[in-house]
Amino acid sequence: MEIIHLGKTNSIFNQFIAEIRDEKVQKDSMRFRRNCERLGEIFAYEISKKLNYEDREITSPLGTSIIPLIDEQPVLSTILRAGLPLHQGLLNYFDRADNAFISAYRKHDKSGNFEIELEYIASPDIEDKTLILSDPMLASGASMVVTYKALLRKGTPKKLHVVVLIASTQGLEYIQRFLPVNSTIWVGAIDEELTAQSYIVPGLGDAGDLAFGSKE
Repeated sequence: MEIIHLGKTNSIFNQFIAEIRDEKVQKDSMRFRRNCERLGEIFAYEISKKLNYEDREITSPLGTSIIPLIDEQPVLSTILRAGLPLHQGLLNYFDRADNAFISAYRKHDKSGNFEIELEYIASPDIEDKTLILSDPMLASGASMVVTYKALLRKGTPKKLHVVVLIASTQGLEYIQRFLPVNSTIWVGAIDEELTAQSYIVPGLGDAGDLAFGSKE
């Protein structure tokens, strides 16, 4: 399994990572959403280099040219609601892609432990397709694995790309055990600490609340 850490390379990408972490910038929810979206666009550009291409003849008003184009659009999938801005960034570039949406959340018990609950899946057929599964945070990794297994009801993809903005080392280790070995994991930043409640430190907080407001 390949892990590609975009934040290790000096680029404008890290400016957007810095801003989604910055507690002062986070107060502007519109900017938080837009930064997640811009990060998704950069991920999409990088992922596009890994896809298959075929030459197509394109006719302009003055003649024709041969241009290599993606031979098959991927399927974009995200976890509601926090994943929507990141998903939109991917969709801005893969604008002909089909889309899948999954509602998943942590259901806590009185002791503080939790299970991942799935309530809703809307997905096209993903059999033998390239699947790009995105979520802003990869904490324990449990949500990502449960979501992927749920999507298998819609078929088995030929290739899986996982896109996360911030991951814990423990989460990365977990999904490496349970996701297909030919998967590619794309991550913006990797944090070492995961609390007993499975929150990433320093992380950035609750991405869904920061993008869309607090929930009860």
